[in-house]
Amino acid sequence: MADLIIELELDKLGYKYIVVDDGCYKPVRIDGRVSNEEIKFPNGFRALSDYIHSKGLKFGMYNDVGTNLCAGAEVGTCLHEDVDAQSYVEWGVDFIKVDNCYYPWDNATFSNEANARFVYAPNIKSIRVEGDSFKEEYKAVDGILYGKGAELKDDHVTGIGTLDGTGPENSPIGALSSELRFNINVPKTGEYDVYVTYATGQEPGTGSWLQLATGTGGDTVYFYDDFLKETQDSLSFAESEAIKVSFKEGGNLLRLMNHRRQENTLCSYAKLLEAFGKADPDHDVILSICEWGKTQPHIWGKKVGDSWRTLNDITFWVGSDGDPGKAKWQDDYTPSITSQYNKAVIMDEFAGLDKGWNDPDMLTIGMNDLTLDMCKTHMIMWCMMNAPLMLGLDLRRVQKGDELYKIIANKGLIYLNQDALGIQAKRVYCSLAENEPEKEYIRDINRLDILAKPLSDNSVAVSFINVSNENKSEVKSIDAETIVRYIGGKMPDKEAFLNAGQYKVIDLWTGNESINTSGKFEAESLDPADSLCIKVIPI
Repeated sequence: MADLIIELELDKLGYKYIVVDDGCYKPVRIDGRVSNEEIKFPNGFRALSDYIHSKGLKFGMYNDVGTNLCAGAEVGTCLHEDVDAQSYVEWGVDFIKVDNCYYPWDNATFSNEANARFVYAPNIKSIRVEGDSFKEEYKAVDGILYGKGAELKDDHVTGIGTLDGTGPENSPIGALSSELRFNINVPKTGEYDVYVTYATGQEPGTGSWLQLATGTGGDTVYFYDDFLKETQDSLSFAESEAIKVSFKEGGNLLRLMNHRRQENTLCSYAKLLEAFGKADPDHDVILSICEWGKTQPHIWGKKVGDSWRTLNDITFWVGSDGDPGKAKWQDDYTPSITSQYNKAVIMDEFAGLDKGWNDPDMLTIGMNDLTLDMCKTHMIMWCMMNAPLMLGLDLRRVQKGDELYKIIANKGLIYLNQDALGIQAKRVYCSLAENEPEKEYIRDINRLDILAKPLSDNSVAVSFINVSNENKSEVKSIDAETIVRYIGGKMPDKEAFLNAGQYKVIDLWTGNESINTSGKFEAESLDPADSLCIKVIPI
C-alpha cells in the first residue's frame, strides 16, 4: 500500500498515513510488551516503520484502552500505558487509533455488563437533610428529573447516568446524561448531613457509583464521588451514611448523578496521552479516539485527542484474496455511509482547528454494492465535513486515471477538506427538517440536503446531496443571503460575499466554470445517491 500511494502519486494530494489495524500483534504480551505477529510482519514493526518513512510517508498503529483488543488479543493498553507508549515511540509511530473494547470501567463492547456499576448511580428512593434544628425528607417523586435517560419507576428513580451514544437512535446533539435534582431550602448557611435511600445494581440503568454536588457549571461543588455500599439487589433499599454538604441560606440545588461514563473514558485516553509525553515529549503522534460515540467524545475529545469516531465501524463486511468487500449506502443500524453521515453532518460546531475532527470512519469507496454515484457522494460528504480521509480500499484495484482514482484523487474536494480555515460544513437546508436543518438529527434518507462550507479565500463550497435511493427531479436552490445567514460569522468577509456583483461557480467534479449574476445557486434533477458540489467565488 505504501508503494502504491507513491506510484499513484496520492502522497502529492496529502495521503500520507499508512495505518495497521487490529490483528497485527501476538495474542499475548511477551515480557510485558506488545510484539509483532511474526507471519504477517516477520521483520518487526520498526522495519515496517522505517520502510514507510523511507517513502516520505507516516506510520500508524492500533491499540485499545481496554484489557484486550476488539479481535480478542490480550494486549490492550490498560495498565500498560507507559511501556506501550515507549514501544510506539521506539517504532517511530506517527498515528495511533485507540479502540474501546474490553474496557474495565464501563460495559463497553465485549466488556462485563456488571461494569455498568461504574457508570450508573444506584436507584434512588429519597433523601433526608439534617442540620441544627432542620430536618426534611425529600421523596424521589418530588425531585426534578433533568436530562435524558432517568425515569421514575414506582417510588424510585432509576437510570441515572449517561446513555450509550453509539446506537443510531440517539442524536449526538444534546445531553445523553441524566440527574435527579432537589431544591433544598435551609434556614442558614452551614454544613448539613444528607442521607440517601438507595439500592445498588450491576446492570445498565442501575449501578453503585454516586456523585452528589451542589450548583451547576463553574459553580459545581462535589461532596461525594464514589461507590455506595452494595445492597442485596436493585430493589433492596438502604440508607447511606451521612454525606456532609455545605448549603447557603435559602434555596440550594442538590444534584444526584453519575457522569463517570464520560469521565472514566476521558481519563483512560488521557493516561495514554500522558504516557507518550513521558516517553518522549518531542515525539509528535496523532491520537485517533475510537470509542464509537459511546460517551459523546465530541464534547471531551479535544482535551486528549485529534479526532474521535462518531459511530460504530462503517462496515463489517471485509473482503480478502482480491475480494473488495461490501459496503452499504443505507442500513437501519450503524455500518452504512448514510448512518455515519446522518450523525456527523450536524456535529459541525464541535470540530475545528482549536478542537479536533469528527471522524465518521474510513472511506468505503471501491467496495462492492456501491454505485459510482454513491462513491462520489461519499467523498463529497466526508470532504465537506472535514472528516479524516482514510482510504479503506485495496489500492491494487486502482489504476491512475480510472473512475475510482478520479474520486479519491479529486483535488478540488481534497483541498476544501484540508482548507486552512478548518471549518466543517453546516447543513443549511434539509427537505425533512422541521425548523433547524443544522441541528435536527434525521435518520430517514428520503431527503435532499444542502451543505455550505466557508473557505479561506472567502469562497463557499456548496453541496446538494440526494441522500435517498430515489431520483429527485425537483430543482433545489440556495441563495447567498441564506448562506450568509447560516455561516456568515465564520467567513473571512461575509459582506464581500453577500454583496458581490457576480460569482464564479466551479463544478468540482467536472471542472466546468460559469458566471452567476443572481446570487442564487441551484441543482437540477439528481439521480439516486447523486450530488452536486460547487465552489462559489465572489467577484
